Parts: sequence; structure tokens; C-alpha cells
Amino acid sequence: MIEPDFLKLTDTGLYCAKGNFYLDPKQPVLNAVISHAHGDHAVSGNQNVFCTKATAAIMAHRYKKNAAGVFNIVPFGEAFFVNDVEIRFIPAGHIIGSAQILIIFKSIRYLYTGDYKFQDDPTCEPIEFTEADVLITETTFADPMVQHPDPVTEILKFNGNNQNILLGAYSLGKAQRLIYLITQYCPDRKVLVHFNILPINQIYENLGFKPGKYLPYNRKLMKQPDMGYVYIVPPMTFNSYFKAKNVARVFASGWKQLQRSNDMELLISDHVDWNDILSMIGKVKPKEIWTLHGDGKHLKEHFDNLIPIKIMNK
Repeated sequence: MIEPDFLKLTDTGLYCAKGNFYLDPKQPVLNAVISHAHGDHAVSGNQNVFCTKATAAIMAHRYKKNAAGVFNIVPFGEAFFVNDVEIRFIPAGHIIGSAQILIIFKSIRYLYTGDYKFQDDPTCEPIEFTEADVLITETTFADPMVQHPDPVTEILKFNGNNQNILLGAYSLGKAQRLIYLITQYCPDRKVLVHFNILPINQIYENLGFKPGKYLPYNRKLMKQPDMGYVYIVPPMTFNSYFKAKNVARVFASGWKQLQRSNDMELLISDHVDWNDILSMIGKVKPKEIWTLHGDGKHLKEHFDNLIPIKIMNK
């Protein structure tokens, strides 16, 4: 029988009392089961961290000695226990090492998606699927009006001219995906990478996921107009370069509001859109759906009287 309070959303994070652990806690805890290494899911200071190899490597790079008391690294698909609760990591396709977290207790299967995507991305493990009694899904873009365009079609916009581009992107996941897309589909473009992104690229390469062709940022090169350079920078650097000359300003994101005031739209998202979420529900075949990280009202309306929807957002 599904326990309605098996996972409870608290100020610290999503808590499982039966196993005394948190999923992606927002504050340091004793036992943390972490889906992936983005900062809004993986904080420093947890005592016992359960995660994939890639997630541990990135957390260790970012947080150094405060990354974790102990890393418990678990391969995808391998069962492990936190107290009396069985857990397995299933690839989520979001970024390198990202995992859905399947929790099994008294034969009931609870599947926490973390962040996930369906779109093809050779810079990370592709998403895999499993059935569950309860699907706990992110709802970042759970709106029938949101349908992500094809990323290849989007990146081909860079082939229209040779103007240098200042490209804002998150350092982990998005930057590596963009390097791959530009290498594959914009062969005349030359990618320069901000110094904060370089060590993350190295982690990707060490783990067998080579993003593509790139060079460290060179200020002299970017000062040469119309040379086809694409300089990938983190969001803070992108925002501080608002007076940059001889470049087109572009920010890669699924959020429409982040496209405003830029010279070109680049709608590339690492999250599922409305149709993907519906497809996920079809594959998981849940008896109940619990929603997080966004707005679940559209799903609640869509599945009215068909599948119980619990909106867990605080």
C-alpha cells in the first residue's frame, strides 16, 4: 500500500523517515541521497552522501574538503540500502551522472526523477525507464504551452554568419552539451571556454564523455571581429559583459525570459517539457503522481479523476 507520507517535503528537503535520509537536501544532513551535482540539488557538508561516480567527482571539485564526510558511490542499477530502505540509481539524461532515484519499501516503488530530459545528448548517460507505483516528478516546464524545440535546429542558427558570439550557459552540463553541438553542427565555429568551465570539461573527459573541440579563452582572439569565435561563459560572467563589443549576446536556456534583450534566441533546455512529462507518465505507469520543482496544477487538471496528483511544492 502506498504510504502518503513516505516522502515528506520539509524546509531541509525531501525526507524519508523510514530510511532516515533526504533526497537532494538543501542543507547539510546526516544521510543525503543526491540525484546530480547541480548546486540546487547537491549542497556541501553532508555526512554520508550516496551518489554516482560523476556526481561525487564534480562535488569534490566544487566543494573540496567540505564536499562530504563520506562518499558512497553506487553504479547505475545496483541496489543499496540506507537503513531498511532499498534504493537504485537509474540514468536521468539530465547531465553527466544524473540519476533518477528508485526507492523500494514493502514492495512499493517510489521513483524520484530529480531533473531529467529525453532529448539526445551524447555528453551524458541517456535516460532509462522503469515502472513505479508513485512518480515524483519535477515540473519545471509542466505547461501545455511549453514544447522545447529541436536543439540541433537551434544550434544551426550559429551558421548564419561569422560574428563572434558571447554565449552564456551553466558551467555544468549545458556548457559541455553546447560544445558538442557546435563541434558537430557548426564546423566553421571555434569554441573558447571560460576558465571556470575547463576543470569540469576535464572531469567529463576523464569519465569518457568528451564534449568536443574547444580552446581556453584568449582575450586577443575575441577582440578580432567576425572570426567565428563562440566564447562560452557562466551566467555571472555573461551578465557582467553587458557592454561587450563586436559580439552577439546569446544565452542558452529553455526559459523564454532569459532570451530577452539578447541578439538571438537559443532555446536549449536540459529539462523535460509538457509532452515529455506525459510520455514519462506513460512509461512509468504510476498509480499516483507527486510533483516538485515547478507548478503541478496543469498535470492535476489534465489527469482529473484519472490519476491522483499531489502537488508537494512548498
